[in-house]
Amino acid sequence: MLHVLFVCTGNTCRSPMAMAIYEQKSREYGISSIFSSAALGFINENGAAKNAVTVCNEIGVDLSRHVPRPFRERDLRVCDIFVVMTAVHAETLMSVGVPKEKIYILGGGIPDPYGSDIVTYRRCRKAIEDAVDEFCRIVKKKMDNGTLKVYDNDKPDNNPDGKTAP
Repeated sequence: MLHVLFVCTGNTCRSPMAMAIYEQKSREYGISSIFSSAALGFINENGAAKNAVTVCNEIGVDLSRHVPRPFRERDLRVCDIFVVMTAVHAETLMSVGVPKEKIYILGGGIPDPYGSDIVTYRRCRKAIEDAVDEFCRIVKKKMDNGTLKVYDNDKPDNNPDGKTAP
C-alpha cells in the first residue's frame, strides 16, 4: 500500500493541514494509502496551531487531536512519497538518504504561517487544498498507469501512528 509522509518544520501547521486535507481528497480520488505527518525541526507538543485548527474546521477537517511528532529513521524505510513544504525540507531529507525521486514539494513550496493571523492561515490552507488536489491527480494517474513504485510497507508494525485511507 502507498505510504505518504507530509513533512514540515514543526508539524503544527502545514504538514498536519496537508495530511488532513489529503485524507479527505484521497478518498475522493479513490487512492488507497497510509499517511502521516512529521517535523524536521522543533516539536511543540501542544498540538496543531490554533489558527490551523480553526481554518481546517471551516472546511470540515478536524485537527483538534493532532499530536506533532518528529521525523524518524523508520520513516526512511516505510515511506513511498515524502511530501514537503519547501525546497529546504527536500534538501534536508536528501541529506539523510531520501532519494530525490521520492520527494514531492507541495505546490512548489508552501510558506510557513506559524504565528500569523487567521487571514494568513486561510491563504495557506487554500494553497494546501489546491496543491493537495494536484498531488492527488498526479498520484492517481501514476497509480492507474502503473508508474508509481510502491514498496511493501503496509504491515501494521510499520505504521503505528499513521492513518489509512480506503
